[in-house]
Amino acid sequence: MTLVLATRNRGKLAELSTILADAGLAEEVLDLDAVHIPDTRETGVTFQENALLKAREVAALTGLPAIADDSGLAVDVLGGAPGVFSARWCGRHGDDQANLDLLLAQLSDVPAEHRSARFLCAAVAVWPDGREAVEVGELRGVLTTSPRGDNGFGYDPIFEVQTPAGPRTTAELDAAGKHAISHRGRAFRALVARHLVPGDPTPI
Repeated sequence: MTLVLATRNRGKLAELSTILADAGLAEEVLDLDAVHIPDTRETGVTFQENALLKAREVAALTGLPAIADDSGLAVDVLGGAPGVFSARWCGRHGDDQANLDLLLAQLSDVPAEHRSARFLCAAVAVWPDGREAVEVGELRGVLTTSPRGDNGFGYDPIFEVQTPAGPRTTAELDAAGKHAISHRGRAFRALVARHLVPGDPTPI
């Protein structure tokens, strides 16, 4: 069976393909470029709403099962912001450095004990017959006062987690290490295991 992942992000495509393979599934996974569909406007106010908007549109346009996700950073002392605005916190979409710099400036006077945060991801599947499934993944950590690490993207250089080797930002983890604990990895693995594996009540 062919699935469409509602993204142009090649990293997400590779990640989902790996998760499917690890689950013993051999589905072909296409991205938006492969099916020639434009990006969906993310007008939702939650990660789940945005993910469902994307997957519903792709399923309707292609007649194929669609997978989508939306994710971001929720800072406790900011009441959960940037949240769904994580990718455009500075006012421009996708400017990772400007987003990170602005967040650090906003937290400059916040002490270490109040710098807790979460990465959140809503992963969804939508079938052409109208069935839908949603799973949420979360990774808790704390925000550093300066960036560390060259891997990852977005807020990874300032998001610190505890590892067997000690505290590391997610930008200091290799791809496999991050994938094993990430909010997106957790959400996608749950989606695959609970809704896409043959024999599940809602298989493809």
